[in-house]
Amino acid sequence: MHTTVEQLEARLARNASRPKLLQFALRNPTLATGLLLVALAVGLAILAPWIASHDPTDMNVAQRLKPPSAVYLFGTDALGRDIFARTLFGARVSLFVGFAVALASVSMGVLIGTVAGFSRVADAVIMRIMDGMMAIPGILLAVALMTLIQASVQTVVIAIALPEIPRVVRLVRSMVLTIREQPYIQAAEAMGTRFHLILLRHVIPNLLTPLIVQASFICASAMIFEAYLSFLGAGTPPEVPSWGNIMAEGRSVVQLAFGVILYPGLFLGMTVLAVNMIGDGVRDLLDPRIARKL
Repeated sequence: MHTTVEQLEARLARNASRPKLLQFALRNPTLATGLLLVALAVGLAILAPWIASHDPTDMNVAQRLKPPSAVYLFGTDALGRDIFARTLFGARVSLFVGFAVALASVSMGVLIGTVAGFSRVADAVIMRIMDGMMAIPGILLAVALMTLIQASVQTVVIAIALPEIPRVVRLVRSMVLTIREQPYIQAAEAMGTRFHLILLRHVIPNLLTPLIVQASFICASAMIFEAYLSFLGAGTPPEVPSWGNIMAEGRSVVQLAFGVILYPGLFLGMTVLAVNMIGDGVRDLLDPRIARKL
């Protein structure tokens, strides 16, 4: 009996010292798998110069459309460039676009949505502008912006983030309208608490849960959006490898070398799936009904 009590105490101590997120990840295979795949994609992107045996921009016409081999793991494209190297370096661009769009759209959405939620005068103007932006299909707005601005990775981020901002604004505004009527907000205002302290202490913490989930889905959709734009010729410049323009360049030779589209497409699909899995897992983690079971 004494040994059993000691074992129970040791087990409780281990559980108490283990981070809650890690504990939940171990119990939730969806979140654990998503985190593992995203970490793998980020690791490959960071280590691309050391993993790839060829420069992604080196052209060798004599080696064009070669099948996968020990020299060219994924084969070569129509210009003799190594598809494996271009896929690894393309991960840098696609991941950067996804994370940057999520950060930019959520940041701007929180700023604009908070103002709209607390100011009735600004709300009428801001929400009409947001409604007008949402009336324009995102792909058309992004293509129009890309035709007016010089193509670069930064302009792609701007073009993709703009259609996402109204959705975040509407989410934040609806939550702020609910939060500002809560008794603790009214009590803070009655005590003379400054507005920025109310935002930092009471409003922003209550917005984190849905915003984290929303940011994960925006990140995943932004990577697909970048592939759309590149496939249409309105994305990143051709000299900058991304999963989208690699597939766009390979569509003319897909019958001769299917791997030109297959491998970057697989990387894109698995990364988008992993980010969505993280979003689902974090949503479960932040759901109080599920959190009680931890």
